Amino acid sequence: MTPLPDVADLLSSARVCALPMRMRFRGITTREVVIFEGPAGWGEFSPFVEYDDLEASSWLAAGIESAYQGAPPPVRDVIEVNATVPAVPADQVAAVLARYGGATTAKVKVAEPGQSLSDDVDRVAAARELVSNVRIDANGKWTVPQAIEAIAAIGDVQYVEQPCVSVEELAQVRRAVSVPIAADESIRRADDPMRVVALAAADIAVLKVAPLGGMRTVLRLAEQMAMPVVISSALDSAIGISAGVAAAAALPALELACGLGTGALFVDDVAESFRPAGGIVSPRAVNPFDELPLASTDRDAWWRERIARCHRILSELPR
Repeated sequence: MTPLPDVADLLSSARVCALPMRMRFRGITTREVVIFEGPAGWGEFSPFVEYDDLEASSWLAAGIESAYQGAPPPVRDVIEVNATVPAVPADQVAAVLARYGGATTAKVKVAEPGQSLSDDVDRVAAARELVSNVRIDANGKWTVPQAIEAIAAIGDVQYVEQPCVSVEELAQVRRAVSVPIAADESIRRADDPMRVVALAAADIAVLKVAPLGGMRTVLRLAEQMAMPVVISSALDSAIGISAGVAAAAALPALELACGLGTGALFVDDVAESFRPAGGIVSPRAVNPFDELPLASTDRDAWWRERIARCHRILSELPR
């Protein structure tokens, strides 16, 4: 575990940024992130605002690892990435995919509140016309019967990510369909991520560096889970994505495209985004721009207080 720096050290270099997005994604149009500098580079703290301090403290641990310890040694220098298609109308899918230079895999969001299954079917079909591999992500919004119905209606996909909320439900869906099932929230928001393995609930593990506490935690978990892994962003800025790219570069095996091209969803970023070229990105050091899209004074204070609270939680953990 990375030694815990003083909270004053973190706050002294912290910059709270507000990143406007090209379209609504995960219910937001502006993504707030905190970046800070350490002896190994820059780290990011950007848990979603609804997460409590205990859950958010893992995101702080990940940022500290990046800034104070740096990346693990890579074993590859290119990572294939997927395009991410929000729950847009089908006629907007082509414009979204055009931002992901050369990506041949698309992850399409489905089960958006207020939309219908026919909207999902049309969106996925539009993506299929343009890329060779389509995966879908329901973010746990379906019941088991809804998932089974929707998967049948949507048709063949590379995999279905988090069709239902619980591990038990994932296992039921997996037994009922022929399409591979991927677990995301059932790993990153679980007290015991290994229940996905114990209950044979998934074929693929979607691992995210910030929610899981860092690059090295992700590598250990990937080894323990012994199934294909997809490293994805948690709607990170370029600094957070750099840690995801570094983790993907350090995995002993990487069979599937990773969800590390989400910088395309931002109008502005804190540094040069990881925009795919030829469907790939490469690990690199990231330094922020001189001019940053800073958040308002009240949001700056809110995030600094949150860092202090999460730092207290980390300080109570055995090290």
